[in-house]
Amino acid sequence: MESEEGLEMLSGVERIIRRRLKAFCILQVLGMLAVIGSISARAAEGDLEKYLAEIPAPSLFPGGEMYGPLVAEGPLSPVLKDGEIIGYAFLNTDFVGAIGYSGKPIKVLIGMDLAGRISGARLVAHAEPIVLAGIPEEEIADFINGYREIDILKLAKEKGGEPPPVDIVSGATVTIMVIDDSIKRASVRAARLLGIGGLTVEATSPRAIRSLIPQTSTEDKVAVQDWSSLLGDGSVRRMRLTLKDVNQAFVAQGNAEAIARPEQGADEDVFIDLYVASLAVPTIARSLLGKWEYRNYLNRVKAGQQAFVVMGEGHYSFRGSGYVRGGIFDRIQVVQGEEAFRFTDHGYKNLGEVAAEGAPDFNEVALFYAPKTAVFNPADNWQLQLLVQRAIGALEKVFIAYDLNYKLPEPYVKVTQPVSRVMNAQDEDNAAVNALWKKMWKAKMPEVIILVSAITLLTILFFVQNQVVKYRALTDRIRLGFLVFTLFYIGYYAQAQLSVVNVFVFANALLSDFRWEFFLMEPMIFILWCSVAVSLLFWGRGAYCGWLCPFGALQELTNKLARLLRVPQITVPWWLHERLWPIKYMIFLALLGLSVYSLSMAEHLAEVEPFKTAIVLKFMRAWPYLLFVGVLLAAGLFIERFYCRYLCPLGAALAIPGKLAMFNWLKRYRNCGDPCHKCAQDCMVQAIDPKGNINPNECLHCLRCQQTYYDEKVCPVMIHKLAKAGKKPVPAEAVVRRGRKLNQTRELGE
Repeated sequence: MESEEGLEMLSGVERIIRRRLKAFCILQVLGMLAVIGSISARAAEGDLEKYLAEIPAPSLFPGGEMYGPLVAEGPLSPVLKDGEIIGYAFLNTDFVGAIGYSGKPIKVLIGMDLAGRISGARLVAHAEPIVLAGIPEEEIADFINGYREIDILKLAKEKGGEPPPVDIVSGATVTIMVIDDSIKRASVRAARLLGIGGLTVEATSPRAIRSLIPQTSTEDKVAVQDWSSLLGDGSVRRMRLTLKDVNQAFVAQGNAEAIARPEQGADEDVFIDLYVASLAVPTIARSLLGKWEYRNYLNRVKAGQQAFVVMGEGHYSFRGSGYVRGGIFDRIQVVQGEEAFRFTDHGYKNLGEVAAEGAPDFNEVALFYAPKTAVFNPADNWQLQLLVQRAIGALEKVFIAYDLNYKLPEPYVKVTQPVSRVMNAQDEDNAAVNALWKKMWKAKMPEVIILVSAITLLTILFFVQNQVVKYRALTDRIRLGFLVFTLFYIGYYAQAQLSVVNVFVFANALLSDFRWEFFLMEPMIFILWCSVAVSLLFWGRGAYCGWLCPFGALQELTNKLARLLRVPQITVPWWLHERLWPIKYMIFLALLGLSVYSLSMAEHLAEVEPFKTAIVLKFMRAWPYLLFVGVLLAAGLFIERFYCRYLCPLGAALAIPGKLAMFNWLKRYRNCGDPCHKCAQDCMVQAIDPKGNINPNECLHCLRCQQTYYDEKVCPVMIHKLAKAGKKPVPAEAVVRRGRKLNQTRELGE
């Protein structure tokens, strides 16, 4: 007896030593990678001349023949035609920061003519995992082509310019938002540097600071003005368009299909008579809203929130009908400087009339509250931008934007002359990056709340799993529901499929210039990785791989369907099974080593992950990718979670630090494996060896073994316990009468 206890003690010490050695080895490998990374970081980044040699002048600048030498003013190359300069070419990254989610710059070569219009733009370099595991590069190229003919002078001077691309308004990817921001800011800086259109470097002429003069908002102390006074002093601004104005604008645009579909009616008929007012000044708000609506407004508006009244009549509705379907008013937006926002149905109230004495009867009167994410100074000039659309086909439309300029009357505004200063370009770039990730989080706050709630529920489930698994049917329903949620919400809706590419990006960032802002720009991915980091300490890789991986959920759900259709299941022989495990680790280590040398090459080879095809692009890819995914899913019909078992490099990446998990949550009896193998037979990934030990590197925490552990009708130990207590007879075939004593537990791995 004593010798048995001594052997058990020695085996326990051996396990502890083995774990410590594995942890030490992991740290050693990471240290070696850091040294290699610091050496490889010396690779020089391509400059403007390199990309000019790759991109012919005509493809960037229609009519251009060749590039000239760089000018003295800065990193700009003149574009020549017949020996004369017709424009300039430059890189966005030479003027502004354009760091994407990868932590590497997204480089766009931009052409701009002497009138300050963008002639063309080409994506020349990036290391974005979002592109490789998300948006096809061709779509980004098409998006960048949409910047042709954007008026940079208008953007810089009038603080409005062309409307942002629809993708940006509706919430595009991080990569596209960084590109949008960098193209606009870089073009404005280049135009200022060259003095195009009279622009000058902004730092030499600091702007005066405009702010509101404080006014009481108490109802009985607020002055009230009539309609003519509001129009006269500029508290209400107006824009009137006739049918002739709009038809001529579409003719000037040059789209033949739009020209062929003119607005019907007399030329002088009113297309739209549009009025707008800011309610930042109590006098304006009280005058337009009236006594009772003004009270409602004061009760609803939050501190610092802005509100506007928009009024209109004529053929064209500024509201449209898009907000009914999508919740966004897509025909109008507020533009101030480089900031823009649209109104939503949550911040909209239909007003029957304008309360100011003498106001006309409008067809439409709307009270809009700015979204919480809006960045807006009511004392500065701004525009209400009206987007006029014209259908040219069943699903296709063209647009023209009109700006209704607004400026608060001077008596309401205080102007302070600032001390002359020069803003450091790096500080400005940092501010832009911070604003961008914060905007992304605010825009995706509903999705963030749902994901955090789901992770919280899953965490609670794991903490009370010993109680839940006693109810097998309930546990099965919970798991099925969570897998469906993971596949369709986390995967297909939120596009939050983690990838081994994320690991490479993070590792490279640690070895170079690490900044949290780049990882914060994708909220759903960031939250999932934070949850993975915590779960690795508690449950190993199983929490993510078994419950939160969309492709893993797809495999498991298709296998369940196969079982319902009586597709035969294959049990891989143990000797072969344990020799196939290392494949995924070899794939991961090969990709990790390659990423230190070339991140972009590793990202391309990471197509061994089927996540992009099956989840992000929803099977909309070329046939070789579809064939690869089809083979994996077909194998999964016969061998449950085939890809997770043998090929997944992400699973391998999570299993390595998972060895440091501090807790063992999965209970085992001493009879598990000797002689009982019921749990091993039920394990969906064969993570239980013939001796009954659970391999935490392979366990996906599906809880099937724990269901059996507490099942009074299946587990021999539970049956024996009940029989011993005299509660029910013992089935002879179920009770094990040899080997270890029944009713003794042990920890995982014992």
